[in-house]
Amino acid sequence: MKNIEIKTTQLDYSGAEAFKTLRTNLKFCGDDKRVIAITSCWENEGKSSVTLNLAISLAEAGEKVIMVDADMRKSVLVGSTKVSEEVNGLTHYLSRQSSLSDTVCVTNIENLHMLFAGPTPPNPTELLGSKYFHAMIEALKKAYDYVLIDTPPVGMVIDAAIIARECDGVMIVVQSGGESYKFVREVKEQLDKTQCPVLGVVLNKVDYSKEGYYGKYGRYGKYGKYGKYSKYSQYTNDNEQG
Repeated sequence: MKNIEIKTTQLDYSGAEAFKTLRTNLKFCGDDKRVIAITSCWENEGKSSVTLNLAISLAEAGEKVIMVDADMRKSVLVGSTKVSEEVNGLTHYLSRQSSLSDTVCVTNIENLHMLFAGPTPPNPTELLGSKYFHAMIEALKKAYDYVLIDTPPVGMVIDAAIIARECDGVMIVVQSGGESYKFVREVKEQLDKTQCPVLGVVLNKVDYSKEGYYGKYGRYGKYGKYGKYSKYSQYTNDNEQG
């Protein structure tokens, strides 16, 4: 395993509390929900930032966590780290160019390991649907308390649905005002076909300065900013509208 440093942005109090709430609600889903896919409807909704900060929050609570960057088509995770040397990624493992132990990286955050996406392959869908991806998930489940998988957006490619088949649950990150309720429902219905439970939705980049916002979505409570982005909402159960 190689060592990497995560370049974290210090959350303010309310921002940190938002991810503690997300962490707590994830735990309330049951101790059998340990392999979690985190996706979005479209790109640039903040799913990678949410995944990373949730992973950090779980690790700070004493859980042994690995974050897997499975967005092999458009990974942004490497920009959040300081890597002193070349590292292998998911692509290398799934194409049998490296072992799992040579692919997983140790971070500067206690209890948190990371697996990068690696270079973009010509056949990401086939690699994710292979027996090697299944074997990797089974191995990670034995070694970690939580496996968080950052997936490509459901509305763009089929990869997230393929990944979800190997997971205990899936969370959808939705940018406030970015998607229609109808489209989000279509994304959920597509994920339902995988028979992987949709655990809930994270409403991201909420502009709380807009008057009447809560009348549309229901009052989730105010949570703090993540860096320069708008406030995250509470993680909500799928039975709630929003």
